[in-house]
Amino acid sequence: MKTGIIGLPQVGKTSLFKILTGARLEEHGGYSNPREAHIGVARVPDERLDKLSALYSPKKTTYATVEYVDVAAIGQEALKETAFLTNLRNVDALIHVLRAFEDDAIPHVGAIDPLRDVKNVEFDLMVSDLTQIEKRIERVEKDMKKGRTADLEREHALLLRSKAALEKEQPLRELEMTAEEKKLIRGFMFLSQKPILYALNISESATLGADLENAAAKFKLDAVAQRPNAAVTAICGKVEAELAEMDEAEAADFLESYGLHESGLVRLIRKSYELLGLISFFTAGEDECRAWTVPLGSKAPQGAGAIHSDLEHHFIRAETIRWDALLDAGSEAAARAKGTLRLEGKEYVVQDGDVMHIRHSG
Repeated sequence: MKTGIIGLPQVGKTSLFKILTGARLEEHGGYSNPREAHIGVARVPDERLDKLSALYSPKKTTYATVEYVDVAAIGQEALKETAFLTNLRNVDALIHVLRAFEDDAIPHVGAIDPLRDVKNVEFDLMVSDLTQIEKRIERVEKDMKKGRTADLEREHALLLRSKAALEKEQPLRELEMTAEEKKLIRGFMFLSQKPILYALNISESATLGADLENAAAKFKLDAVAQRPNAAVTAICGKVEAELAEMDEAEAADFLESYGLHESGLVRLIRKSYELLGLISFFTAGEDECRAWTVPLGSKAPQGAGAIHSDLEHHFIRAETIRWDALLDAGSEAAARAKGTLRLEGKEYVVQDGDVMHIRHSG
């Protein structure tokens, strides 16, 4: 699952990508190609896994990860280029970095206005989708003249409904669709259909903790945050760059000086993970404590399959307990004695924070 990082020029987009993933783009000459994309992986911080590791003292602790794709600055011209579009269409969700900081050393055209930038980029994404839809409608209508089928009629109706939404400047992520309809147009990889996280990059200040919390309201993005398949968070790129150079103890003291218990980057990673519709369950033992990633709503055999495909095929039961219940019990044996460790079958829906041990016939 990939998350694309987009933004206008001079918003701090690539700096954010480098901090998120630890990438060193300058070693490779930066963007030698103006439309080149860079891919990196970030660990999803998880206090639950930290506490499980403290209980088990395993040889290894493995966190869930999110893959990020940094594309070049977005705009109408970029969206006409095949390579740029391909990079953008191949992601599952978007983070739109918005400039909300003042800095005379970093040029910016016009006033700082994140809400305007949201609207302008969203419009460009919708225009790109509309162009694609109009071409597809023409093709489908030609095919229907040769011979009408139920599949063509369903696709035609959905394309017309999508076209109408875009013409009203409604992004496709807000258009209600059945699972069957989503499957029908999945191959088009429409840009405005992708879930989106707006990341406000704000200025450093003595009241940074409060400023991060209040950023969405200050820059009038509250309503945007309430829209379907969208969310808003805030970071301070300057502070995050400093934190990236510190060890854990230094970083904790630095955050405390701003009245923060975690960085904006941690919240951004967590929110982008949630935006993808993903949850984590855990396996825990002396060898390894590990977070496994599955889509929200996955059943126990799918969870087993995330660990290894053979476990899904040979699944019998899953010994399951909530992470906090396991901590309260102190051990699996104690949890079993208390009756809080339970056996779940094939229809069990995995919950975020479950600790599971898969029983299988393989």
